[in-house]
Amino acid sequence: MAFPKLRPLYSAFNVLAILHLLIFWPSEFTASGYTTHLIPLDSPLSPFYNPSITNFDRLHDAFKRSLKRANHFKSTIVRKSKIEAPMNLGGGEYLMKMSLGTPPVEVIGIVDTGSDLIWTQCLPCIECYNQTLPLFNPLHSSSYHNIPFQSSFCNALEKPICGHNSKCVYSYSYGDGSHTAGNIATETLTLGNGTNSVSFPNIVFGCGHNTSGTFDESGSGIIGLGGGKLSLISQLGSKKFSYCLIPSSINSTSKISFGNDALVSGSGVVTTPIATKNIDTFYYLSLEGFSVGNKRIAYNIDTQKIEGNIIIDSGTTLTHLPLNVFDDLVLALNKLIHVPRVEDPNGVLSLCYKNDGDNMGLPIITAHFKGCDVKLQPWNTFSLVEDDVLCFTMLPDPDIAIYGNLAQMNFLIGYDLEAGTVSFKPSDCTKEH
Repeated sequence: MAFPKLRPLYSAFNVLAILHLLIFWPSEFTASGYTTHLIPLDSPLSPFYNPSITNFDRLHDAFKRSLKRANHFKSTIVRKSKIEAPMNLGGGEYLMKMSLGTPPVEVIGIVDTGSDLIWTQCLPCIECYNQTLPLFNPLHSSSYHNIPFQSSFCNALEKPICGHNSKCVYSYSYGDGSHTAGNIATETLTLGNGTNSVSFPNIVFGCGHNTSGTFDESGSGIIGLGGGKLSLISQLGSKKFSYCLIPSSINSTSKISFGNDALVSGSGVVTTPIATKNIDTFYYLSLEGFSVGNKRIAYNIDTQKIEGNIIIDSGTTLTHLPLNVFDDLVLALNKLIHVPRVEDPNGVLSLCYKNDGDNMGLPIITAHFKGCDVKLQPWNTFSLVEDDVLCFTMLPDPDIAIYGNLAQMNFLIGYDLEAGTVSFKPSDCTKEH
């Protein structure tokens, strides 16, 4: 299958410009669900657009963030505790607008499927990083309430702290030196604004009074969409959400949906179970292997090791695979792609080819998950890293397997935590769903 010519439609920059730092656009709500548009922060439509950054600089920075995030996942899994934010918070993947309090105050947080706790900077500050929006002041909200240390939500923290007057206190330190600490409280959370809004009372969140490190001033904190008790998804009740990541024009918008609006149905939908593991934050899937042309590549000959062997994550750009699986994929690709191999000029990716436009002959790669097959198009598995260099966007990793967001492009992906499933539907994510 020919890979499209190197143009903005399928360039890696446009993918990453969409996947990295997105903000929410006008929202749509129904009685049983709610949907919000997404727009790339780096697009000309965004108020944060920076024209001085080149396409390939964005791509290279995204790959570096992806590697740091994967390393942070590794340390989390090794110590069998919960991750509560990406390692490099200044390079988060999505920004989500919402409001907290009564009356509502706008907050912008980094959306993360690999974390649980919702937190934002609050007054008064012992130490706070500079942020564009005003800081949330709990004294000005009639619906703010601190929760006690004995609360089950407090016990859901990795290391709950008993604060003054038996208040529940959280404290997180991150691998890049960032830190946040504050009170755990309940508050009214509102999505949308005015008559086109929906509010949720008694949402548990962290009110950060001591925060420092590599946080971006355009964001106020973190909005966790993981599978744990403290995440926004778990607290909304329906435990369903879906998204569709756009690989095309950065002037288009996409959507993320919650509740019944997140239903993924119709022709072409395939579904795989979420595996139960000792860390409930992450979404573990069971990957049985890949097919490249007629070549089937097994993930592991020991079927007992297949269950829950890969994390699907919207915040990791690249896909990380075991060494043996990656090596077998390289052998299969080299037999089908008849152009010279070259080195990644940035030293990140392991398999690169000299770009030959439509003559590349890039194959469809099928990912065989438990109970379903997902056909990955060339734009899911290859990206331009320079004008004349095209690289495979999967990496060998001896420690962790992650199904990254490049592999998720142009799929409507639905998470149903009640049913314990993830569904994939091949889609044109630039169109309405």
